[in-house]
Amino acid sequence: MPSGQQARAQAAAITPGAPAPETEEATPVERVRALFGGHRLSPGQRRIAQFLLDHLTEAAFLSITELAERVGVSQPSVTRFASSLGFSGYPALRDALQPIALSAIAGSPEDLQAQRRNELQAAVDAEIENLTSLRRTLANTDRILDIGRELARSVPLTVLGLRISVSLAEYFGYAARRIHPDVRVVTRGGSVAYDALLQSREAGGTWVLAFAMPRHAKETLAAMRAARSTGLRVALITDRALGPLAHEADVALTAGTGSRLVFDSYAAPGVLSAAILQAMADADPERTQVRLEKYEQASDQYDFFLED
Repeated sequence: MPSGQQARAQAAAITPGAPAPETEEATPVERVRALFGGHRLSPGQRRIAQFLLDHLTEAAFLSITELAERVGVSQPSVTRFASSLGFSGYPALRDALQPIALSAIAGSPEDLQAQRRNELQAAVDAEIENLTSLRRTLANTDRILDIGRELARSVPLTVLGLRISVSLAEYFGYAARRIHPDVRVVTRGGSVAYDALLQSREAGGTWVLAFAMPRHAKETLAAMRAARSTGLRVALITDRALGPLAHEADVALTAGTGSRLVFDSYAAPGVLSAAILQAMADADPERTQVRLEKYEQASDQYDFFLED
């Protein structure tokens, strides 16, 4: 009879296929992000896009001069940005943004009042919104299954997480070792990271899974570039779909972080990590079951030793 964790691995197998028929209304930020989807943006254009995402209710009503000044780019850069998204110019882009911004403003006074009454509940509400957004992202499981297969085939598999992202990398590495024969966690940057990445590639590894939560460290970007220079491919879990980190990754998966308290919280990145682990288990169920059984046996022996 399968153990508890073996049974969970079997029962939680991801069903591949198209999104479920149910529909949920996208948040204003998701609607704006959809305007950028599929477009390759220059560094300056990514700055404009990120400003629009971060300041939607204000930015949607700025003139081209005001927007350029706020972002620190030229007016022609704003025009080229709008054109790269398929709009005739900045006025057309602004016309598309304003209804989205107005929908974000609707009902906000009551929301702000509730947040003032209990900031802790507001922080939980923000995390619920992050999880709801992630749920919509996972409606189509094909992408997660694809990256799960790739990571499962990479032997060794390197997991990278520096600074604040160490905890997520350590969690993923701890769990992945139960279903994968060779997992190497890198939590130090510089030459230490480069040496580990080079050794992983020389040992036959093909992928790195990198975690990058805010504030995003330059050494994470350097490590990702070093990984790609060795021939490794990079899958990234981060909170932003835009920016140099996502640009350097072969695959970028996003999950929002909670930022209403003094330290960020990571409910959505944690769930996304668990989803990738499930996809890795699904990629090689026979290996998964054998390895989980060995871990269960070792755990039983250890528990018995403690009781004795």
